Amino acid sequence: MSNQMDQLDQLLDLLDLEQIEVNIFRGRSPDEKVQRVFGGQVAGQALVAAGRTVPPDRPVHSLHAYFIRPGDPAIPLIYTVERVRDGRSFATRRVSAVQHGKTIFTLSASFHRAEEGYEHAYPMPQVPAPGTIRPNVDRMAEALGGELPDHMRGNPIDVRSVGPLSLEVERDPRLRTTQNLVWLRVNQKLPDDPLLHVCLMTYASDMTLLDTVLLNHATSWTSGRTTGASLDHAMWFHRPFRADEWLLYAQETPTAHGARGLARGEVFTQAGDLVVSVVQEGLVRQTHSS
Repeated sequence: MSNQMDQLDQLLDLLDLEQIEVNIFRGRSPDEKVQRVFGGQVAGQALVAAGRTVPPDRPVHSLHAYFIRPGDPAIPLIYTVERVRDGRSFATRRVSAVQHGKTIFTLSASFHRAEEGYEHAYPMPQVPAPGTIRPNVDRMAEALGGELPDHMRGNPIDVRSVGPLSLEVERDPRLRTTQNLVWLRVNQKLPDDPLLHVCLMTYASDMTLLDTVLLNHATSWTSGRTTGASLDHAMWFHRPFRADEWLLYAQETPTAHGARGLARGEVFTQAGDLVVSVVQEGLVRQTHSS
C-alpha cells in the first residue's frame, strides 16, 4: 500500500506544474528510463496549465490535442497558454508544449459556466462489477512470466479489463474483439479539486485506448511486430465525476487503415452516468522482419 501511495504522490506532483511566468508553466517527467514521454502525461499537464488560467466556476467541457513530436523525458516541458477568449459563458485556451525549442504538443480546451438544459445519455453497458475482475497488472505479469517493466509496476491507477488483454489475444486469436471494456480508478482518496479529477482522467484515457485497435488484430505492443504512438486526442466532459471512484471506460475501434487506427470511448460512473467521451487516432505500424 505504501508503494501505491508513493506512486500516487509522484503522479499528483507530476500534475502540479510550476508557474514560471504569466501563462507559462514548467512540467517534468517521472524518473523513468523510457524513450518518450507518455502521451497522457503531456495532455494532463497541458490541461492543468490551461485550467489554472480559468476561474474555477468554469469547468472544462472539451479538449482537442495533437501529438506532434515525441517528448524527451530527460528535460522539463514548457507549457505556454494563450488566452484565446473569455466570454460570458465560455473561455477558450490554447496550450503549446515545447522542448528543445520545438513544439511537441498542442491542446485547445474550452471551459463552460454551468447551465441548465436538456439531458439524455447512452446507457452503460452491462458488465461485471470491478471487484470481481483481476487487476490488469496481475494478468500481465502472468502472461509475461512474472516480469513487468518498471513503468508498469505500482501504477496508482487500478485498471481492470472485463475482456481479454492484447497479450492474451495475441496468444489466442480466437479472442479477437473490437471492444475494450475497462474499469479504472485512482486507488487512493483524492482532494476535491474538480480540475485534478478531469486531468487524471485525461492522463488515464491514453493508457488503454490504442490497445483497442490491437485487440482486433491479435497483436500487442510487446510482440515486436507492432509499433505505435498517439496522433491526436479529443475529450468531452459531460458531467462531474471523481477519478478515485470506479469508472467504466467502454472503448471500441470502428476502423484502421494506412497505419492509423481510430478508437473511441465512453466513460461511465458505477451508477451508470455517462461522464466523458473520448476519440483518438493513433499510429499503428506493422514491423516486418527481414
